[in-house]
Amino acid sequence: MTKMMSAVEITQPGGPEVLQMTSRPVPTPRPGEVLIRVAYAGVNRPDALQRAGLYAPPPTASDLPGLEASGEVVELGEGVSDWAIGDQLCALLPGGGYAEYVTTPAAHCLPIPKDMDLREAACLPETYFTVWSNVFQRGGLQAGERFLVHGGSSGIGTTAIQLAHTLGARVFATAGSDDKCRVCAELGAERAINYRDEDFVEIVRAEGGANLILDMVGGSYLPRNVKSLADDGRLVQIAFLQGPKVELNFAQVMMRRLTITGSTLRPQSDLAKAHIAEALRSQVWPLLDAGRIKPVMDSDYALGDAAAAHAHMEEGSHIGKIVLKVD
Repeated sequence: MTKMMSAVEITQPGGPEVLQMTSRPVPTPRPGEVLIRVAYAGVNRPDALQRAGLYAPPPTASDLPGLEASGEVVELGEGVSDWAIGDQLCALLPGGGYAEYVTTPAAHCLPIPKDMDLREAACLPETYFTVWSNVFQRGGLQAGERFLVHGGSSGIGTTAIQLAHTLGARVFATAGSDDKCRVCAELGAERAINYRDEDFVEIVRAEGGANLILDMVGGSYLPRNVKSLADDGRLVQIAFLQGPKVELNFAQVMMRRLTITGSTLRPQSDLAKAHIAEALRSQVWPLLDAGRIKPVMDSDYALGDAAAAHAHMEEGSHIGKIVLKVD
């Protein structure tokens, strides 16, 4: 196997143009890790935040962007017995996915679902780890509850809609165009709300309020989300596209027994991510194998066109996931 690989590095904090091709040594798997020859790498919002200098990788992670990938196992670290050389898989990564090879803990890898290709499988780890841990583990969504997800046409949104609908929740989603709302409805949202034309607060409150809201917008949405919640409702925050600071009347939280929580995935321990992977394998992967849910694909770009992929993502017209073709 070659000792050097092509990769995309962040040359300095900035816009998409700071993503440039480079050559790096192929990483060596540590105990408990696998080395993957990357076929496709997912493109996600945290990659853009890292590129802009706003989301530093953990101290032991690669400085290269890329938090999910699909590909083939080519080397095993000491103590790995669940995977074999030649296995195809998809994996959550601590970083480094924008490259021909990447290492990750073996416990963060999952098999390619039945009848799914590597391109689609690269879309699964980051979004499914995030949605499952926040909507179902942290947010406790139950069948029959009313669930509102913002950014319904994003990778996170399309995943959350499908999972919540398939597991019996009533799903409401916001999106920024009629076409995006149509996709949300096709995926299982009983009401898709074009936030440019309609007030999601009024619509959701008319249905009795949301039992759970998944939000990645923040800013002005925070007090509006609180108004949208039913009594004893839960708000789970996973990002802040509009910023994390806002004035909020916490009397509503007390009087209506609301819960406000949130998380980010990357800083969590390897053990915590392994537990999420176990839950996905047992509870979600059978749904993927059966074709009851599937990733929504927007587009793919060559590895060398990572800057164009980022520009497309930040422009905001995409629906579903963007991936880089590496192999």
